[in-house]
Amino acid sequence: MEPTGTIIFSTVGRPHYGFDLFSVDLTAANFDGHSSKNEWTERRLSDGVSINSNGQFYDEDRSVVFISERSGSARIYSQTPRDLKPRQIPTVTNALFHDRPTLNNNRLYFTSLHEPSGEVFQSSSAVYCTNLDDGKTVRLTPRGAVDYSPAVSRSGKLVAVASYGFKSWEMEFNELRTDIVVFPASDPSNRIEICAGGWPAWSGDSTIYFHRVADDGWWSVFRVDLPENILDVFEKSSVVAAATPRRITPTGLHAFTPAASHGGELIAVATRRKREKAAEDFRQVEIFNVKENTFHAVTERINPNSHHLNPFFSPESGSLGYHRYRGVSTSFGESSVIPHLERVNPPAGCTLQMLRVNGEFPSVSPDGNFVAFNFIVYNPEIQGLYVIKSDGSKRWNLIKRQNAFGTVWDPVEKGVIYTAIGPIFAPNSGTIHIARVSFDPSHLNDADREEIKSDVKILTKENTGNNGFPSVSPDGKHVVFRSGRNGNRNLYVMDAVDGEHNGDVRQLTDGPWIDTMPCWSPDGEFIAFSSTRHNPEKSEFHSLYLIRPDGTGLRRIHVAGREGSAEADRERINHVWFSKDSKWLLFTANMGGVSAEPISLPNQYQPFGELFVCRVDGSGLQRLTWNAYENGTCAWNWRDDLDVGSMSMVDGHVAGEPLLGAFFEPLWLTCDVGAGKMQD
Repeated sequence: MEPTGTIIFSTVGRPHYGFDLFSVDLTAANFDGHSSKNEWTERRLSDGVSINSNGQFYDEDRSVVFISERSGSARIYSQTPRDLKPRQIPTVTNALFHDRPTLNNNRLYFTSLHEPSGEVFQSSSAVYCTNLDDGKTVRLTPRGAVDYSPAVSRSGKLVAVASYGFKSWEMEFNELRTDIVVFPASDPSNRIEICAGGWPAWSGDSTIYFHRVADDGWWSVFRVDLPENILDVFEKSSVVAAATPRRITPTGLHAFTPAASHGGELIAVATRRKREKAAEDFRQVEIFNVKENTFHAVTERINPNSHHLNPFFSPESGSLGYHRYRGVSTSFGESSVIPHLERVNPPAGCTLQMLRVNGEFPSVSPDGNFVAFNFIVYNPEIQGLYVIKSDGSKRWNLIKRQNAFGTVWDPVEKGVIYTAIGPIFAPNSGTIHIARVSFDPSHLNDADREEIKSDVKILTKENTGNNGFPSVSPDGKHVVFRSGRNGNRNLYVMDAVDGEHNGDVRQLTDGPWIDTMPCWSPDGEFIAFSSTRHNPEKSEFHSLYLIRPDGTGLRRIHVAGREGSAEADRERINHVWFSKDSKWLLFTANMGGVSAEPISLPNQYQPFGELFVCRVDGSGLQRLTWNAYENGTCAWNWRDDLDVGSMSMVDGHVAGEPLLGAFFEPLWLTCDVGAGKMQD
C-alpha cells in the first residue's frame, strides 16, 4: 500500500527570497576605464509573484525567459514588456525542476531533473533542448553523465556546459569539480573537455568566460579562447589543442556567475567584497572592463543593502539583467507575504501532498488540525515556538525571543508540545534543555489572538549538557531525546511530565558515536534515529537505525537494499518521521546529489538535502522533492484532505508574514579565504 497524507517540510532560506528579475539600461553608459554612468534606472521584468530567477534576454526589447516557482515547482516562463503576466513554456512538464534557460534560434536550452539518474549520489541534472517550432524536446547530456549551467554561443551552433561527467558526487559542499565541456548543438555526442570550471558564458563563438576558485582561494572569473575554426574541428573530429585559461578578475574579492557582452570587452559578474560594516556586506553585480582591468559598480548604486544574483546581458548588450529580492510590494501594488504554508508539487504518481512551512522543525498535532514549528535562523525577535492551523490560515506564538528547535506534540494530552531550548549548534557540554510547553488548547480557536500564554517546564537537569530532539511515546508517558551529557551524543528516555527531576532517566544507547533525532513510532514498537555508529570517525555521515524502547532489537535500515555497499557509508540521513501505520519512514538525505551550481544560490549551508520515504525494511525508496535547495526538517500530517490553496486565504489575501528578504550568503563563502581573511 502506498503512503498517504501530507508531508510538511522546511527549506533553508527559500521562503524569504522573494526574487524578481530586474534590468538596467546600458546604452548611455561608458565603461572605458575612466568614467561610467552614475545614475541607473532599474526596471522590473517579472511580476512579483512567487520566486523568479535565472533569466536570459532573447531580444533587445527586454523579453526574457526565466525560472518561476509559481506553479509549485521550478518551471520555465517567458515575458515581454507588453505582457501583463508571464507565459509558461511547455517543455518536460512532468519534471519538477528546471534551471538556466537560454533561448536561441527558437530553441530553448535548459537543465532539468526530468530523468532520474538511477544511481545513488549521482545528480539527475542534465541539459535538454526544446524546439519551440514543433515542441519536441531532446536530451543533450549523455546518459549517465551530469551537466549544469548550459550556455549557447552567439551563432547558436555551440553549447558549453559545466559538466560533472560520469563520476559519483563526492560530497562537495561549495565548488563542484566540474569541467567546461563544449559540443555542437547539432551533435551533442561530440563533446570536447576544455578545462576545469563552471557557469560558462560565451562571447561570440570562440571565447568562454567561467568561474572557479583560484589557487589563492578567491572565486574568480577565467577566460579561455578556442580556435576560431572550432566548428571545423568538430566536423573533422579533430583534437582541440590544450587551451590555457587566463584569470581575469583579481585577488581580494570573490567574482562569480559571469556573463559576457556580445563583443567580449565587458563581463558582468556577481561580486562579494568585504565591507567596513557587516550590514553592507552584500552580493552585488558589477561590470568588469577586460581591457582596462577596471570594475564599475552597478547594483550597489541602486540597492546597496540587498543581494543581487546571476547577471545576464541582452544580445546586443544594451541591457543588463539580474535577480534580487523585490521588496515589500508586487508590481500590482499588493504587499508581498510569505505564506505560512505553501503547496509544492509532488512527483508524478505520488499519493502524498507536499507543503513547505515558513519555519523549521514542524510537527503535527494528533488530530491533524495544527502544526507546531520553530523559527531559528533569522531575526532573533521572532525566534521561538509557533503553532499554525494545518490549512495555513492562522498563526500563534507560544514562546518568543528564545531559540528553540525540534517540536513534537503530546499524543494524549491536548495543549502540550515538547521542544528543545538553547542554541541549535552546540558542543556536547553546551546548555540545551528539553522543555514541556503547556497551554490552553481552546485558545487555538481564537482567530483574534496572536500570542498564547504558555507554561514552560524544563525537564532536564542543569549541567546535563546538550539535550535535544524530543519525541514522545504513543501513551504520552515517556520522552526519548538526544543528550551529550556523558561526552557522547546518545539516546535517553525520561518521564514525560516530571522529566529527570522527580523521575528516572534511562540511557537507551551508549557508545563513542552520534545517536540523534529520534522518533517514536505510533504503534510504540520502535524508535527510529540517525547515527554514525557504523563509522564513528566520519561524523558527517548518518544512517538510519531502529531500536525497541527497551533497548533490544537494534538494527540498521539499509535503504534500497544497499547493505555492504560503499555508497551506504556515505549516507547522510536525518530528521526521520513515521507514517501513521508505522510502516513507512520519511527523512531527509543527501542521496540525490547536487541539482545546481551551489555558488549561484544564497543561503544554502550545504547544497543538498532532499526528502525521501521508504518502508521500515528499507524497500520502496521514493524521492519526494526535486529542487536545488536544502530541504531540511520534515513531518508527516496523516490528513490528506487539506485544501491549502483556498483555506489559507483570509479576507481574500494569503495568510502569512511580511516578506523581508532576510537571507544570507552561504557560510562557506563568508569564512576565511586565503590571505584575504574574508570573514563575517
